[in-house]
Amino acid sequence: MSEAIEVINPYTGTCVGKVPRGGAAEVDAAVRRAKETMPAMRNMPLHRRAAILKKTSQLLQERAEAFAQLITQESGKTIRETRAEVARAAAIFEYAAEEARRLHGETLPFDAFPNGENHIGFYLREPVGIVGAITPWNVPLALAAHKIAPALASGNCVVLKPAEQTPLNALRLAQALREAGLPEGALEVVTGYGEEAGDALVTHPDVGFLSFTGSREVGIGLPARAGYKRVALELGGNSPIIVTQSADIERAAEAIVRGGYAVAGQLCISVQRILVHRTVREVLLEKLIARIRQLRLGDPLDEATDVGVLISKEACDRVEKAVQEAVQAGAKAAIGGKRIGPAAFEPTLLTDVRQDMPIAINEAFAPLTLLIEFDTLDEAIAMANATPYGLNAGIYTRDIEEALSAANAIVAGSVMINEVPTFRSDLMPYGGRKQSGLGREGVRFAMEEMTETKVVCIQRLI
Repeated sequence: MSEAIEVINPYTGTCVGKVPRGGAAEVDAAVRRAKETMPAMRNMPLHRRAAILKKTSQLLQERAEAFAQLITQESGKTIRETRAEVARAAAIFEYAAEEARRLHGETLPFDAFPNGENHIGFYLREPVGIVGAITPWNVPLALAAHKIAPALASGNCVVLKPAEQTPLNALRLAQALREAGLPEGALEVVTGYGEEAGDALVTHPDVGFLSFTGSREVGIGLPARAGYKRVALELGGNSPIIVTQSADIERAAEAIVRGGYAVAGQLCISVQRILVHRTVREVLLEKLIARIRQLRLGDPLDEATDVGVLISKEACDRVEKAVQEAVQAGAKAAIGGKRIGPAAFEPTLLTDVRQDMPIAINEAFAPLTLLIEFDTLDEAIAMANATPYGLNAGIYTRDIEEALSAANAIVAGSVMINEVPTFRSDLMPYGGRKQSGLGREGVRFAMEEMTETKVVCIQRLI
């Protein structure tokens, strides 16, 4: 396709670049090139894969400020947030370089069963082939790293379709990988819209593994459309944090504001529902309001800015409507609640929220947290589970029994104790339960998802 897509800075409304509007033909050509490169990637020694990934990490570190400036202009995230994201992406590639050297199988004790006498053997892990990767706009570089780095470490080729809002950093990352020595065709980037390029990648028969991070509405139907291929999905959340009577309220309040308003709340693991015991509600509310009031909004490139803008005017429209509907249904804005620009919304805390309100069930993806009271821990756990999502959750408590009860009963991929659900370590197996997704990311765990086991069995001729 000759048509171009304009990349718009959501803070200024200006165009920061243009990329091709790829579609099915471009995806097919990219998959074909990747298929031609697969033998070279499959047979590349582990130390060589590791060296490429290590060099990519070094290039990201050397070019960190340029990457950060670019991502801020594409996404509207603050410059401090994008600097942290680039450092995170570099660490992911470095960790993948280490894991590439550890890709291994095991020997198999065939003679543990009678029919296995005089047999020896082992299994090994082989690349699944071509990994189709579809990434979102909210953490564009680090989440691309989470798909690309383990795929390459395990000997696959990758066809990447970045979000149309933030494709420029993906193209720059591909350039760094080529400079690091990655063969042509091992990473192909196709820019375009989801319903065109993304759909073609999902359904392509030569893609062996599909890794998608995006909305539940889009992702939930992908396995049926993907055909006979393995699929990993990360589809968002509605993260609850339980604050019990015994909690350190000061620490909880500080972490909740950090976890609820980073990236203007546009993280799938942003704190959304604050489930607080009724006896400590007022003291927590007071501390939350004081901290939210200190958050500074403004130009995302300004070092002093704490909260940037939403990705688009349409996203701000959605948030404004959701807040208005909640207030009409009885919720109250303890602080914030108003739009302050085409794509900017005040950091907002709603109280008097009922668990059955749509705003408490659905994903907000906005600088918005909700305060909901409970009387018993069982009630709080039931509320934590009362959404279609099950990504991350958290609890603040000094009582080990409360902590372990919550960890056992909450249906989620991760439960954080005395930490907000926004915490993620890039080495942990990260993913969701229920409609929050399928499969796990985290370099070592993603490598397991992106490889197949092959058994080699030898009968001794003696």
